[in-house]
Amino acid sequence: MSEPASISAGIAERYATAIFEIAKDNKDLAGLEAGINDLAAALDESADLRQLIASPLISRSGQEAAITAIADKMGLNALLRNSLGLMAQKRRLFVVPQLIKVLRGMLADERGEVTADVASAKALTKTQMDKLAKTLSERVGKTVTINATVDESLIGGLVVKVGSKMIDSSIRSKLNSLKNAMKEVG
Repeated sequence: MSEPASISAGIAERYATAIFEIAKDNKDLAGLEAGINDLAAALDESADLRQLIASPLISRSGQEAAITAIADKMGLNALLRNSLGLMAQKRRLFVVPQLIKVLRGMLADERGEVTADVASAKALTKTQMDKLAKTLSERVGKTVTINATVDESLIGGLVVKVGSKMIDSSIRSKLNSLKNAMKEVG
């Protein structure tokens, strides 16, 4: 990981931990989750909002005024609104996307859930996803939510990532292994 990326991740982790703990103490984890989902949707939809959080040309006070006005307009809870304002004052709004990711992970951990990233050569059916989720839940001991993507370069099979573990049963990886084994022989 590059140094700037690890610094951003560290900043996001610290803010997320503080926000999460305050929301937990206030018994408002549901409000926090709704707020970060709304904020994530707004970031996906608005290039202007992405520009606001990333631009070094906008002053601290300008960023703070804009982000708190946006938070008010969106109806975000006070904790999230105030945190975004503080992040603007400290010139830390650029970590909001990482902050959302970390907070989602903390909320999932709190509920005893884990997300599995699954790549397949073609789209999985509902039945296949349910069966995979059930199998993974039995293996990891937590409720598993599947984030499915399609990668046609896999040819067939699956690549499953749960936390730091990865299971690659794709035909592409098996062909690459066979190719490497053949190179070693001759």
